[in-house]
Amino acid sequence: MLLQDTDQRLRSVDWEDHAERAARLLRVLYGDGGFAIDDGATAPSRPARALERYFAGDRGALDTLPVASSGTGFQRGVWRALRDIPAGTTITYGELARRVGRPKAFRAVGLANGANPIGIVVPCHRVIGRDGSLTGYGGGLERKRWLLAHEGACLP
Repeated sequence: MLLQDTDQRLRSVDWEDHAERAARLLRVLYGDGGFAIDDGATAPSRPARALERYFAGDRGALDTLPVASSGTGFQRGVWRALRDIPAGTTITYGELARRVGRPKAFRAVGLANGANPIGIVVPCHRVIGRDGSLTGYGGGLERKRWLLAHEGACLP
């Protein structure tokens, strides 16, 4: 995994095989030169240790991890609402739109969900299609399926 954190607040998480996409998103959010990539040779950060616990089976390890990211006010509202979805549960894009007070904006919510730079911790993988299908996950649908199964979600 690729992590970017500052002052122990997580700013981005992505899969190692998506490094190009992660760098592109960081440039959009922070501008050229607004971030640095480190090889992680130093001691693991608090976010890295929390992710290790999550992958070891502690579903609540990420719940209180501090995060911070750039984005529009609407995007940040969607990302805050994502953190309110408990591990092991899913909601639809329509439900997420209702939760952010914009019930007809499910497409905009989907775009904000897809622009989430802090995947897993800001659990965009917990949002599914209205028919229960697994849709739209930047890390790939197999990873989304795995993450949901890891958390104990009932999948179609």
